[in-house]
Amino acid sequence: MPDRPRNYRIIALVVAFALFMQQLDATVLTIALPAMARDLGVTASSLSLALTAYLVSLAVFIPASGGLADRFGSRTIFCGAIAVFMAGSIACAQSTSLVMLVAARFIQGLGGAMMVPVGRLVLLRSVARQDLVAALSWLVMPALVGPIVGPPVGGLIVTYLDWRWIFYINIPIGVVGLVLSLMLIPQLKDDEPGRFDGKGFILSGMALGCLIFGFELASRPLPVPAIVLLLGSGGALTFAYLRHARRISDPILDLSLLRIPTFGLSVAAGNLARITQGAQPFLLPLLFQIGLGLSAATTGTIMMASAVGALAMKPIAPAIIRRFGYRDSLTLATLTASIGYASCAFFRPDWPLAAIVAILVASGFCMSLLFTGYNAVAFVDIEPVQMSVATSLYGTFQQLSLSLGICVAAAALELGARPSDPYAGFMIAFLLVGAISAAATILNRRFAADAGT
Repeated sequence: MPDRPRNYRIIALVVAFALFMQQLDATVLTIALPAMARDLGVTASSLSLALTAYLVSLAVFIPASGGLADRFGSRTIFCGAIAVFMAGSIACAQSTSLVMLVAARFIQGLGGAMMVPVGRLVLLRSVARQDLVAALSWLVMPALVGPIVGPPVGGLIVTYLDWRWIFYINIPIGVVGLVLSLMLIPQLKDDEPGRFDGKGFILSGMALGCLIFGFELASRPLPVPAIVLLLGSGGALTFAYLRHARRISDPILDLSLLRIPTFGLSVAAGNLARITQGAQPFLLPLLFQIGLGLSAATTGTIMMASAVGALAMKPIAPAIIRRFGYRDSLTLATLTASIGYASCAFFRPDWPLAAIVAILVASGFCMSLLFTGYNAVAFVDIEPVQMSVATSLYGTFQQLSLSLGICVAAAALELGARPSDPYAGFMIAFLLVGAISAAATILNRRFAADAGT
């Protein structure tokens, strides 16, 4: 394997460019859900299926990203992923039905599954451990521009153009990212790549797909046997994968890494917090446009608030973690962010916009510290030879929890809907996901006081 590149900041910025495209696409899309629903002739809540399809694709293909990068080279896979993501974006823009949109989003997810995890893997292999938090901050700071720019751009596109331009804007961004990647991303490759776990890839992919789509469809008025069949199949396939993984030395998802305390706790606690992170971008635009009657442009402007708070935290997150340690920093950030996002349940038309924005800024500020800490402490005790499989496993759990966040939010909206109270479903959904992320506090206290030192 080549020597560690010296300037990790350049690599972080190039990878962040791809992450910017992915985040821009996600945040712009959520603003457009009501307009897309009207055009495609479906309900706005049913478009959660398009969001979930993308995350399912990420969860299914992320496990293969590390192994493919080791075998074919990081630059090759990273550039190919950008190209696939652009192709999926064009397909999304050409969709004329929900089925076509879901299929196109799945293709987009295939590109995203290889793009960001491989980029993160390159960065993790290019930085000394004492620079890990700083390197991840360099990675995330430019990428946070996507959530800041995305909502107002989405609002303007929906208000003055056609929603299909949401996907076309990925093309020039992707072309620039592709050129920079070819020039600056190192071709890291394992001289002796391990055997690719094809059976494990099929079993894990089918299990994740059945489970996530089963939870997604459980929020809809569909026949119970179909939902039970999906969830039952997902459970059986999960059991089959676990048996398979115990019998081989290099499974595609190495669950034995969860025994490493810092990694296992980061995955478990981070998954609870990411359920809320996945639910909020789905719930808030619907609440603002359908519940509060705000325009898409106004909604997009307000949705910037969380990203602005997150961006403001990034430069100071390393100093806070060094001063107070991972355990105390994560505990306080979890409680504060959970209370902030749960309070969205009480937004009403008579609330001042300044108060809404302030809550979202504060919540984004704390959530940013939370995920900076989780993303760093997860890998501090991972050996270099384990980094590839660790990033794949971590990314898979990350996308699974984001998918569950959308499923939980959609189910709460449907089950809590009351004809006499248009806010009942939103209140239940926000309070539920806030309580789920607050539960991560219990796991955060299990980190050792000197974890990550």
